[in-house]
Amino acid sequence: MAKKQTSKQKKINVRVDFTPMVDMMMLLITFFMLCTSLAKPQTMELSMPSNDKNLTDEDKSVTKASYTITVYVADHDRIFYVEGLPDYENTDCLKETTWGKNGIREVFIKHQTEDNTQPILQVMKAKAELDIEKDRTLMADSVYNKRLREIKNGELPDGKIQTMTIIIKATDKATYKNVIDALDEMQICSVGKYVLDQVNDDDRELLKSKGIE
Repeated sequence: MAKKQTSKQKKINVRVDFTPMVDMMMLLITFFMLCTSLAKPQTMELSMPSNDKNLTDEDKSVTKASYTITVYVADHDRIFYVEGLPDYENTDCLKETTWGKNGIREVFIKHQTEDNTQPILQVMKAKAELDIEKDRTLMADSVYNKRLREIKNGELPDGKIQTMTIIIKATDKATYKNVIDALDEMQICSVGKYVLDQVNDDDRELLKSKGIE
């Protein structure tokens, strides 16, 4: 009797060709590159003190005193200010305030110059009007930024005025957070001209009158 032959099933190797997927991925990458706007870096403009030893103190203080506020960032979250340039012979010129809306920000906004103007308040009002105009007219960002720079530089719609200069000085024991808080106030108050300066020996003697080492 003949043996019954058993049939063997042939194994088929299944192979998926992913080569067309490479082209598809390249098309998707190209699509997203062309249609997606890249995130703009958030930057902060700073004006650092010059290291030029040929500059005199008079050259460094070319702005009018009434258009200047000197801010001292101290330890333990304390902040002091002088309306104008420091008078090192008069310790009463140094005043203490607090952070936020009812503190240093109010000092900036209510500051009056020798000609009875409030430059920071005027700039903030002009910026608020510009923001309303941008929302109403769908103003382009490039146009908005250009006009905002003009406002911060004192080129207001009703004429050009001299803008305020804020001098920020941080003591050795001041925290990094408080320095950033002071710079944030520059952005909130739309201050276009401010500098980070070093605390000199006269400043230290002035701060000692308030118990700051």
